[in-house]
Amino acid sequence: MEGDGPEAAKTFSGIPEAIFVDNVDEFMNLPDNSGGVDKVLRRLDEQHAKYKFMEYTLASKRRRLRQQIPDLARSLEMIEKLKTQKEDMETQFLLSDQVFVKANINPTKNVYLWLGANVMLEYSLEDAEQLLTTNMATAKKNLSRVEHDLDFLRDQWTTTEVNMARVYNWDVKRRQAAKASS
Repeated sequence: MEGDGPEAAKTFSGIPEAIFVDNVDEFMNLPDNSGGVDKVLRRLDEQHAKYKFMEYTLASKRRRLRQQIPDLARSLEMIEKLKTQKEDMETQFLLSDQVFVKANINPTKNVYLWLGANVMLEYSLEDAEQLLTTNMATAKKNLSRVEHDLDFLRDQWTTTEVNMARVYNWDVKRRQAAKASS
């Protein structure tokens, strides 16, 4: 993924980057943080919650893609088998969950593919193979991007958690110093 244009992007989903708070005194003196420690901690907590929600969304997408890729591979295997088939073949057909029916498959030049949204279209074996190959490449590329974004996202929420701890500890030390001087 390194090096070439958008593939070298930090994130593909537009995840905002968390800035590490190196100097808490300077950070707390910024105009955005004039509302006090509680306001800053609340804002960091909201940012952390947003990262967690993004993680949930990306994990769901990753799970769906991880299921889709083997399905596409099985479909491509079947297309190859149908392309080499010269005589009738007996097989079992999935009718519903755990219910199979014996079926005879005649040599064919066409197949029907589910496209989603209750749509099925007839394709020649060559066109079906091309479509499934393209879909497989797209699914693998999307999975790679989702996994890249999940890694980036984990870094962002870890940075946010560290920032929250640093601001909280800074406030505790500040209060202790104020209490000791009074």
